[in-house]
Amino acid sequence: MSSPTETERGIEARVAVFRRYAGKDSNSFMLSKTEFPTFMNTELAAFTKNQKDPGVLDHLMKRLDMNSDGQPDFQEFLNLIGGLEVACHESFSCSQK
Repeated sequence: MSSPTETERGIEARVAVFRRYAGKDSNSFMLSKTEFPTFMNTELAAFTKNQKDPGVLDHLMKRLDMNSDGQPDFQEFLNLIGGLEVACHESFSCSQK
């Protein structure tokens, strides 16, 4: 069997990160109101440390919560990660001009 591709390893990594934080409080399919800040402050520490608004994580969690259940699920988590990846890509593209 061949080794996983870089893309496959990236997918595995995103799933593993979500699973590392989700379910500590109860539902392993969602990030609770305490799990989400733990994820953000650990995995995206550079982002959270540079925010001036102390409520930024609450605001972000509410914007991600497309189904209004109060907890980001895996799809909503991917929306966050994808949005950050798009922003990084655009920033890199702009710096190349």
